[in-house]
Amino acid sequence: MTDDFDALKAALKASPPPEPDARAAALRLAMENFDRLQGSTDRSRLSQDRPTEAGFLNGVRRMLKALNTKTALAATTSAAAICLGLFVVWPQLQHGLPDLPKPKLTVQEIAPPAPPAQTAPAAPTPVAPAPSAESTAPDAAAQMAAPLAQGRLRGVVANGAMAAKSAPGMMTDQVLPPEPDTEAFNTAPTNPVHVTTEEPVSTFSVDVDTASYAVVRSSLNNGQLPPPEAVRIEEMVNYFPYDYPAPAAGGAPFTDTVTVMPTPWNPKTRLVHIALQGRLPAIEDRPTLNLVFLIDTSGSMDEPNKLPLLKQSLSLMLGKLRPQDRVAMVAYAGSAGVVLPPTAASDKQAILAALDNLSAGGSTAGAEGLALAYDIAAKMKTDGAVSRVLLATDGDFNVGIDDPEQLKTFIAKERDGGTYLSVLGFGRGNLDDATMQALAQNGNGTASYIDTLSEVQKVLVDQLTGALFPIADDVKIQVEWNPARVAEYRLIGYETRALRREDFNNDRVDAGEIGAGLQVTALYEVTAPGSPALLNDALRYGKAPQVGGSPELGFLRLRYKNPGQTASNLIETPITPASQPTDDARFAAAIAGFGQLLQHSTYIGSWGYDQAIALASGAKGADPYGYRAEAVTLMRLAQSLTQN
Repeated sequence: MTDDFDALKAALKASPPPEPDARAAALRLAMENFDRLQGSTDRSRLSQDRPTEAGFLNGVRRMLKALNTKTALAATTSAAAICLGLFVVWPQLQHGLPDLPKPKLTVQEIAPPAPPAQTAPAAPTPVAPAPSAESTAPDAAAQMAAPLAQGRLRGVVANGAMAAKSAPGMMTDQVLPPEPDTEAFNTAPTNPVHVTTEEPVSTFSVDVDTASYAVVRSSLNNGQLPPPEAVRIEEMVNYFPYDYPAPAAGGAPFTDTVTVMPTPWNPKTRLVHIALQGRLPAIEDRPTLNLVFLIDTSGSMDEPNKLPLLKQSLSLMLGKLRPQDRVAMVAYAGSAGVVLPPTAASDKQAILAALDNLSAGGSTAGAEGLALAYDIAAKMKTDGAVSRVLLATDGDFNVGIDDPEQLKTFIAKERDGGTYLSVLGFGRGNLDDATMQALAQNGNGTASYIDTLSEVQKVLVDQLTGALFPIADDVKIQVEWNPARVAEYRLIGYETRALRREDFNNDRVDAGEIGAGLQVTALYEVTAPGSPALLNDALRYGKAPQVGGSPELGFLRLRYKNPGQTASNLIETPITPASQPTDDARFAAAIAGFGQLLQHSTYIGSWGYDQAIALASGAKGADPYGYRAEAVTLMRLAQSLTQN
């Protein structure tokens, strides 16, 4: 490589230098050619500098002139089409593309082209230019976007009118109308204040149902205040377990305790707290249980908090049954059918398999299901055993006997034959509370509302014995008030359990039952004669109450029947003012006040949620299951919802 460069260098040095004349002539010719080709400097030349004044107006004129051309019109039309496409497709891309069918690869043999036919020469036609890549791309994109646009526009425009359907991607954007609320509650006017000289006696049936409290809890946890008609104060108070004194061995099946204390919402009146505690027999001493599950599998039960929760509930309950207990299962949905014939509780595999096979669908023929369930219960009867139908439903009886009065007659006849009925309600929005109450009250059973597995544990596991094994039937309470000590009184709750005075001694009049180990609580607010809290003026011509005499506020009478008997027994207890309120009594008063707040009662004055929360918090006691702490939380929720 070095030798080549040396040779080139030597050759350049050997070249003779140009002569001066020749060099000058070459330079002159080059300059002439440059001037000729470049042009004169006297003429104006194109420049990139923008005009600052008239040039702006000229540019506007040129732009407007250009917009009138066909090319500009086509361009603006294309831009509008692209904007419409983006408007249609962009929301679809945000929600995800619908599933498009995948292209299928196929192989197709192409026949060789046939020779052209001999035809007369045609007139020449203009040939369109071959499409370029830029012109075919929008067409391809439009073809791919067409299904998306059709899916989106199908729910927007159809023949110039709004259509009802929409693309799958739009479903999350739509606000669907709420499901119709068909809930109906068994209501009665709130108990009024009674004047003792005019009506000295108050009579009602006991109630151990707890459905109302669970409905209230469900509403509040869903961010809504419950309807006032859904609030039954006695069911809220009786929801909680209390540590009342137990009955003595060998005595009556329950004992009563009376406490008198100042009224939390009105210090000028007093609360009379009446508590009944049922005896709890040992598990080994309880009778054999014949249980028929009557399960609603209608279409309205096809929700997670209905039939699926029902299955879980009954599965948990099986663990509390003894091997000698027997279980049968009837489903009703359009037509009733036996899902499980009478089966020993020890055969859990067969029972669970029958539960798993249940599915929701069809209309509700509740009356037919009831008749079949009672027929099976009659065949399962044995001496000394307890027979009970346990109805699990959302309360919707839309086919068959749907009138509570007709159901009363049907259920009462079976009750008199020894088969009782309890009701478990599931779900919201379709709850027929009136029917459920009619069934439970006339079937000598209880009505409970199940909304969580925790409630299942409470009702069907922890309190199963009390829910299914009665220790006293047709339990009635009657209080005679002493006009010399009590001028006015009102019973808080028990509106749907009111009885006439003469019903107390009539053993043919049905009343509530008390299950093993269960408690019953009742509260009266009483006002002394001459108190500024009296709501009624004394009559001008009425007889004035006798002052002095007995220090008793009143006299408590209880009637009950032992299970299977027709004659009642009587318990009597005087109500004296000297008593010390317990945490149980004060907590029951707090719950009664809470219920009146939810009912918008006029009897509690300015007393509000702060006072109810303070009273309940200070009376929670041991609270081993956390029920009372939960009640305080619900009070706070109700307070927040009321303020909003």
